[in-house]
Amino acid sequence: MAYILQSLPRTVIAGFVLVVLVFLLIGDTSMDMVFWSFLFRWLHVLSGIMWIGLLWYFNFVQIPNMPNIPDEQKPAIGKVIAPAALFWFRWGAMATIITGLILAMVDGYLIDAITVSGNSTIIGIGMWMGAIMWFNVWFVIWPNQKKALGMVEADADTKAKAARTAMLFSRTNTLLSIPMLFCMVAQQNFA
Repeated sequence: MAYILQSLPRTVIAGFVLVVLVFLLIGDTSMDMVFWSFLFRWLHVLSGIMWIGLLWYFNFVQIPNMPNIPDEQKPAIGKVIAPAALFWFRWGAMATIITGLILAMVDGYLIDAITVSGNSTIIGIGMWMGAIMWFNVWFVIWPNQKKALGMVEADADTKAKAARTAMLFSRTNTLLSIPMLFCMVAQQNFA
């Protein structure tokens, strides 16, 4: 077991192997629309946990504690940890939006959700919040973080402004994540 757990890739692969085993134990392995709905819902939740988990890590852990880190240790965060976290953050966002749109299409509520109508009003509001958050990640937070972290050339003033912009949009996403998650859960209970 230690062999598996000492490697993140082996750990993740083992997790997926366990999923396949559990799926086979369920017994009903028909690949009908119910299966595809379930599969994309599970993938949507899985990628959403990656995305929102990292969003909350940045806002509840990293950003508030950066002032407490000695200056000589900050390059470890800015050059190693933050770029790796931002990679998974933005691709978690991409996977979440893609699997969410596929799920809405498979389940037949995509148009109603996008137009925020019918029985899909609550999920539609959540989807629009998620879309705004996704846009912020890819087109505001990430470009500004690249400047702030020195991944692209920028002078000190530009870096400081970029860091502030990235932080404010990250906080916007944290704010939106709370009602967005409420809408995602509320749809099955109140629609």
